[in-house]
Amino acid sequence: MGIKKQLGMGVTTAVLGLTLIGGGTFAYFSDSEETNATFAAGTLDLTAEPTEVINVDNMAPGDSMTRDFELQNTGSLDIDTVTLETDYESSYVDGDDFGEHIEVEFLYNVNNLDEVIYQTTLADLQDMSPEAINEHIFYPAIGDDGLAAGESHDFVVQFNFLDNGEDQNHLQDAWLDLEWTFISTQGDGEEI
Repeated sequence: MGIKKQLGMGVTTAVLGLTLIGGGTFAYFSDSEETNATFAAGTLDLTAEPTEVINVDNMAPGDSMTRDFELQNTGSLDIDTVTLETDYESSYVDGDDFGEHIEVEFLYNVNNLDEVIYQTTLADLQDMSPEAINEHIFYPAIGDDGLAAGESHDFVVQFNFLDNGEDQNHLQDAWLDLEWTFISTQGDGEEI
């Protein structure tokens, strides 16, 4: 074999060797796996039906009206507490607030026997803190468990035009516009 063939063979062998060495550094097994996560917040949604609590005319001292409506948890999270804010506008006759003459009885409906949970006047109810109302009204009615998602609770209220046994002629044509705002809160977070 001639020198040219030997050199050609040597160069070919060297190139082949370098190719195998270079190619060998990139030859390995690999695998990859992708993971992902999704976070979505739940909803807290308290509704009351009907939205008009009461609309009555021609009241006289001694009259009473019972109204019931339903608190519904239409959200996806459980409601822990419900509080009630009371606001009203009323006529003042001789410095007398009509809200002091309207008594509110919150009733607990058990087998169609209405038991008074708490009673107060609209004037006093307006001055109460929402937490005190929860303690007196919603805690006895709804209990420790709150209002679970998808559940509802009947809420029964009786309004009484108090007859104080005295002349109440100055209250003729008196008026009162009541607004109740129900506020719901979630419970403590939990490990999921």
